[in-house]
Amino acid sequence: MENTFVIEGRNAVLEAFRSGKSIDKLFVLDGCKDGPISTILREARKQNTIVNFVTKERLSQLSETGKHQGVIAYVAAYEYAQVEDMLALAKERGEDPFLILLDNIEDPHNLGAIIRTANLAGAHGVIIPKRRAVGLTATVAKTSAGALNYTPVAKVTNLVKTMEELKEKGLWFVCADMGGESMYRLNLKGPIGLVIGNEGEGVGRLVKENCDFVASIPMKGEIDSLNASVAAGVLAYEIVRQRTM
Repeated sequence: MENTFVIEGRNAVLEAFRSGKSIDKLFVLDGCKDGPISTILREARKQNTIVNFVTKERLSQLSETGKHQGVIAYVAAYEYAQVEDMLALAKERGEDPFLILLDNIEDPHNLGAIIRTANLAGAHGVIIPKRRAVGLTATVAKTSAGALNYTPVAKVTNLVKTMEELKEKGLWFVCADMGGESMYRLNLKGPIGLVIGNEGEGVGRLVKENCDFVASIPMKGEIDSLNASVAAGVLAYEIVRQRTM
């Protein structure tokens, strides 16, 4: 796992939680439930951190110091934003919110490229799920070409629930799917969330069902799918085009 910070040892991990650092994943020795570990697990639950219970051998493989004391944490390269920060940014700019939501994007190069596109297209933020998705790693930061410093990224526990909450605030959602209507026939103006899935599985069923529209990108070649970051770029710029008409 390629993250900027690896924190090992009970005191170090506990202090990381208490200081408010964004911890992507926690690895704990399976069966270990003493006082310090219980406290760490309690802090992890408060922050909805993904906890993996692993063997001593696995911890030793992950450890960089050999002194993990039964616990290792991976801390994101960059701090995550809140979804509310993105809405506030749109309001500050006097613009309708434009968010990009990613479902199951596991390749850090794809995520970095999408954050770069989001910045250039004027999106107010990128939302990723906690599970089955890459976090903000050093590779993501590098691929974003600096955009990560300017474009907020939020990590949410449940993408569908987040979409439902945003719908209550006036946003509507369009997802990319080959079986949808041509993006050129859709009205993509107003407060919008663009949902992109990975090129293998696409957008998950529940996420797709919660979208108001399904957009397809016209394709003339022999292969049938675009890289996720390219699809995000094509659709994002159709939104930009319609907003500037």
